[in-house]
Amino acid sequence: MKISIFWVFIFILISLKVSSQQPAGQGRLVDAITDVPLPQVKIAIQGSFNETLTNTDGSFSIGVETTVSNEVILVVSRPGYITKRLPLKITSENKDLGDILLQPDEFYERSQQFTISLTESEILAEEGKFDNISGLLQSTRDVYLNAAAFDFSQTFFRVRGLGSEYGKLLINGVEMNKLYDGRPQWSNWGGLNDVQRNQVFSIGIAPTEYGFGGLGGTTNIMMRASKYQKGSRISVAGSNRSYSGRLMATYASGEKGNGWFYAFSIARRYAEEGYMDGTLYDANSFFASVEKKISDNHSLNFTGFYTPVTRGKSAPLTQEVLDLKGRKYNPYWGYQEGDIRNSRMREIREPVLMLNHFWQFSENMDLNTNISYQFGEVTNSRIDYGGTTSAELDWQQAYLGGGANPDPAYYQKLPSYYLRFEGSENFEAALRSQNDFVDNGQFNWEQLYLANNTASLSGTNSIYALAEDVNRDNQLSANLILNWKLQDNFKVNAGIRFSSLKSDNFARIKDLFGGSSFLDIDVFAEEVSGTPLILASQSDLLNPDRSVAVRDSYKYNYEISSNLSETFLQAQYYFKRLELSLSGKFGTVKYQRDGKYQNGIFSGNSLGESESADFLDIGLKSGLIYKFSGRQNIEVNLCYFNKPPGFRNVFVNPRQNNEIVRGSEEEIIQTSDLSYRYRSSKFNLRLTGYLTKINNAAEVSYYFSNGLGDLGSENTVAFVQEVLTDIDKQLFGLEFGSEYQVNSMIKLKAVASLGQFTYANNPSLYLSSASFSAPKDYGKTYLKDYYLAGGPQRAAQIGFEYRDPQYWWFGSMLNYFSHGFIDINPLSRTSNFQTDYDGFPLLDYDEEVARALLQQEKFDSYFLVNLVGGKSWRIKDKYLGFFVSINNLLDKEYKSGGFEQARNSNYRTLKQDMDRDMPVFGNKYWLGYGTSFFVNLSLRF
Repeated sequence: MKISIFWVFIFILISLKVSSQQPAGQGRLVDAITDVPLPQVKIAIQGSFNETLTNTDGSFSIGVETTVSNEVILVVSRPGYITKRLPLKITSENKDLGDILLQPDEFYERSQQFTISLTESEILAEEGKFDNISGLLQSTRDVYLNAAAFDFSQTFFRVRGLGSEYGKLLINGVEMNKLYDGRPQWSNWGGLNDVQRNQVFSIGIAPTEYGFGGLGGTTNIMMRASKYQKGSRISVAGSNRSYSGRLMATYASGEKGNGWFYAFSIARRYAEEGYMDGTLYDANSFFASVEKKISDNHSLNFTGFYTPVTRGKSAPLTQEVLDLKGRKYNPYWGYQEGDIRNSRMREIREPVLMLNHFWQFSENMDLNTNISYQFGEVTNSRIDYGGTTSAELDWQQAYLGGGANPDPAYYQKLPSYYLRFEGSENFEAALRSQNDFVDNGQFNWEQLYLANNTASLSGTNSIYALAEDVNRDNQLSANLILNWKLQDNFKVNAGIRFSSLKSDNFARIKDLFGGSSFLDIDVFAEEVSGTPLILASQSDLLNPDRSVAVRDSYKYNYEISSNLSETFLQAQYYFKRLELSLSGKFGTVKYQRDGKYQNGIFSGNSLGESESADFLDIGLKSGLIYKFSGRQNIEVNLCYFNKPPGFRNVFVNPRQNNEIVRGSEEEIIQTSDLSYRYRSSKFNLRLTGYLTKINNAAEVSYYFSNGLGDLGSENTVAFVQEVLTDIDKQLFGLEFGSEYQVNSMIKLKAVASLGQFTYANNPSLYLSSASFSAPKDYGKTYLKDYYLAGGPQRAAQIGFEYRDPQYWWFGSMLNYFSHGFIDINPLSRTSNFQTDYDGFPLLDYDEEVARALLQQEKFDSYFLVNLVGGKSWRIKDKYLGFFVSINNLLDKEYKSGGFEQARNSNYRTLKQDMDRDMPVFGNKYWLGYGTSFFVNLSLRF
């Protein structure tokens, strides 16, 4: 019924009369260096819907509405080239503009480099909390967003305080955001820079013809074979960032006989270790696109890409570890037989296949039908040391001397551990541990093999195993997108999309370190609610005391099924001085868990299907642009919509049970922004103020906590699932960007972002755990007015660019960052903070001391200097380009993010730890890169 009403409304609009046009201009676009004609260049009349693309020979012709003024601005743009704006007087005749030269934009190579290397930086953080959305900004010419994407992103700066889950990333009109957490999986198309150049970007909640869009902006990457300029490109690059080397080759055929087009790209990126110690990088990229122009009205395009990547992770570090080992230290790796081996590897192998049909009904109407299938798996490895019996565990602890955890930076192996008790410090042991950590301090692989071999000789199971947490997705997506220009100044966009996901999640044995089997039990399980320990420790009661081998699944196994459907409608109307837009969407999202194991602790709520979690996806937004003149305008955008959560924040503990977050509901988002823009041939400026409120958000976190109150036992330690609900956030600020073209060679720019992103209420918090029989409700957590974490909230830049007529260029940027904050521990801000294990208030609680303990850490402000430059050469009909960038030229050390450890969750334990010269469970930090470089040499022919 909803769909019927939707299409009835669309076809009613056909009765509107189409206004007339008169000729404006015609010409041909060519490369300024190679003289090669440029197809697929967009020619648009600024301030109207009138636009066209150049033909295969670079030619174009464009008309204009009879209602506009006698003078218009012709905007000529193509990714990889410098945009031109040409004034054009309208006459009764079609003006011949001749050959228009477009100069290649060396700066564009910089944008491609930064996007790939920085957007993958969220892989460094296991939970991805410090990701950024530079990948959603690369295609815009806005000076502020360019700075945010290319310079601010190195600090994990978030535009308007938003993570990538609030932006939309589409490829050929198909949304690529994951249903797991709403974020795009950047590595699925990493290394395909050359074939990502054709993009359409919409800032914030501005209108987009591909869907309702996202709060943080919308990017559609067009990977159609017919959209690529004919020719080949090869490049070689070197860097000390994520990878040390990159090779890339791309070919586009242009139109062949009988309407066929082809495009191919391959790439390889590699590093024995990146900037951080022990971070192996091994990635290959493959892309193919074939398009058949069936007729003048129909085209069929197939696109496939596969970008397998293996990457070593690095860890957040306490100040104690940073002081001893430095900012490049990474405890996850060690030498094995002379080679670097990382214990925390992330592997992504998810091919994407797409089929797209383009139907041009008429000059004013087209329909795009897309179907996409993505499959494969993502794995994250870790050391499992919980497969022993109790007797074996005692032997293991005695053998290792520092506990069962093999992490070289484990707190029991650091000097602070031996100095934790005032009056009984063991200075000798502290000194020994410090010397050992400084001299060695890396993962000891030989120790794991020795322990397993010793266990094997005694006839027992392996003590250690290398496990993989596996996420295996199969997702089918389809959509229809209709673009209809009913009048020259009235346009309608509409669409329907559907997505179905089956996500298998399980743990798998990858390596037994010389052993033959691993016992699939939880040695840390406790007897809960009368459940005998022998049952509580079982991962699967249907297969008790199971011994597993390499490639076997174990520990947990469940499937998430999800169905998403959405429809949207958008209308845009242009008056002479006023532009109006109105957009709406309606959809549904459904999640359901199907457990494959019957967990020993959650025996009644782990096997089989859960209840379904259903969410509405509705929204309405409007936009207005008023033009004072051709140079000045103001823009207002308003939006109200729901955002269904990803299933990561819907299920409390999906590895073990079917429990759904209490009162789980959609986020409610209200946002508005007001912009003033000034644009002339020499000076551009944008000033924007924005206010966003996000209500009813939920977050599920996992950690080990000590100091839990009201457990009825002095044992206050447990591994918990923290559920934070009814979260309200407020984000507001100012954005300023300006650039001044001093002359044809020198450009100056200034950018500033002043934001304040805080919790707007006191959310509700409860804990779930296998260590207690029922969830523990701690009521409100007092987070109101605490700052949200996620990079600096304020940033500024001044810089310049010099472009020489001989095709070399140079630029320098001075960047300033401030107001970065630690990610706080919500449990410490609940009643648990002042409650003893027996449920009564702590007698030694001091409110003033508590206030000081709970003060949020603010990171120091800092400056970073970046340099970029390049040179272009024409060699007959070929184009050789050189590009170099240097980030953080002065090697400034800075904290880009971090979090409070939740180990100390009440006043007594936290005060005791913070009173020490070096806390045992101090805050953990992510540090930004020091001086880093990227160099690229490319040949286009």
